Amino acid sequence: MDTLDSTVVSVNDHLWTYLLIPLVVGAGLYFTVRSRGVQLRLLPEMFRVVREKTPPRADGRRQVSSFGAFTLSAAARVGTGNIAGVAAAITLGGAGAVFWMWMMAVIGAASAFVESVLAQLYKVRNSDGGYRGGPAYYMRRGLGKRWLGMLFAVTITTTFGIVFNAVQANTISAVAKGSLPNADTALFGPAVGVLLAALLGLVVFGGIKRITSVTSVVVPLMAVAYLLLGAAVVLLNITEFPRVIADIVGGAFGFRELAAGGVGAAIQQGIRRGMFSNEAGLGSAPNAGAAAEVSHPVKQGLVQSLGVFFDTLLVCTMTAFIILVTNPELAGRQGADLTQSALNDTLGTWAAHVLTLVVFMLAFSSMIGNYYYGETNIAFITRRRWVLPGYRVLVLAAVVLGALGSVSVVWNLADVFMGFMALVNLLAILPLSVIAFRLLDDYLAQRRAGLDPVFTRDSMPDLKSIQCWEPDRVKVPSA
Repeated sequence: MDTLDSTVVSVNDHLWTYLLIPLVVGAGLYFTVRSRGVQLRLLPEMFRVVREKTPPRADGRRQVSSFGAFTLSAAARVGTGNIAGVAAAITLGGAGAVFWMWMMAVIGAASAFVESVLAQLYKVRNSDGGYRGGPAYYMRRGLGKRWLGMLFAVTITTTFGIVFNAVQANTISAVAKGSLPNADTALFGPAVGVLLAALLGLVVFGGIKRITSVTSVVVPLMAVAYLLLGAAVVLLNITEFPRVIADIVGGAFGFRELAAGGVGAAIQQGIRRGMFSNEAGLGSAPNAGAAAEVSHPVKQGLVQSLGVFFDTLLVCTMTAFIILVTNPELAGRQGADLTQSALNDTLGTWAAHVLTLVVFMLAFSSMIGNYYYGETNIAFITRRRWVLPGYRVLVLAAVVLGALGSVSVVWNLADVFMGFMALVNLLAILPLSVIAFRLLDDYLAQRRAGLDPVFTRDSMPDLKSIQCWEPDRVKVPSA
């Protein structure tokens, strides 16, 4: 196991240091400049759009709203990366990793905008009247490269459905063990894994409507509970807050860290864990964004950008503050246990049990979102009926095995799969981004004219392979 872990770490370091970090940062900066900072200048518009109600369909079928798609993507985003991932970044990269995680969110929100606009534009219809889409679909329809879409579809199905769900189960198991130290070690992991698989099975066999109905309730609830818990820790240690900010900024730029090679570690860990948490540019959130019923593709791009800020600048930041205000000893710590001990030291042993519940809610909602990403791409890969049930069985098996696995191996494997997935997606959206920016210009022109923006295929007849967006909509004044 140690040999496997060291091999995966070596691959990770080379992949991220020499290829992915330059690509992720470079693409995000390009999208930011080209869109004139869409993720910042249209922030008020993001809040307006996410509150929009989806009009009822003539046939009475229920549609996934923009907010429903937001919570579905948030369900996958807001998971153990926000607790264990942030803790791991601080352990390996120091407090400075938090600063680079923030920078990754601000820059990456532009990438999230582009990929989600494209997913909406090239989405297709399901047999039930709903929608599905994502990178595999815009690679096929926008780039005309079905083989690239197939490669991405296989990669995301494996990464999210199998590997990332193993990560979520692993973290739940680790935190639960910390909360129940006297439990039987031999039976604890298998019991947790089987319980999680059973609960997940009840949801995933119910389809997208049940998935979004669950996430629409669970995601806001878990976020509020965790933020309140974190706020209590910060307030009780408020005198430490100036030191924490100084540590974060100093760790990102300090001469002492630079001399020790700490700045490089902070940057690498901040970007890697930031991408794992907020998924900006990764190609995952567009699968949820494509399911929404909106009048213009740009609307969902704005909503998904807001999701990046919600995930990193709010939830991840709270985890960082929980850990850093207690000034912990980082050596030998692995992740969620660092957050757990910080809560325990400040609020008492009851807080460790509360965190176990919060981690379960976070990770379980992530499992739901992760599963859905795989299901969407299974539909792209094949129509054979036996494949989807087989995929569901594999997902549930991965959850059981993840609860038993090594923390280090599971997280490092997740980094490798995530890195390859991001590489394929970013190389696809760079040439397609010109279309997203044309749609942005169209959206803003309609807003300036006092309209609620509407897009139809005949608005840009030169764009080919668009299945939806029929010219049967009428532009109406904005409310």
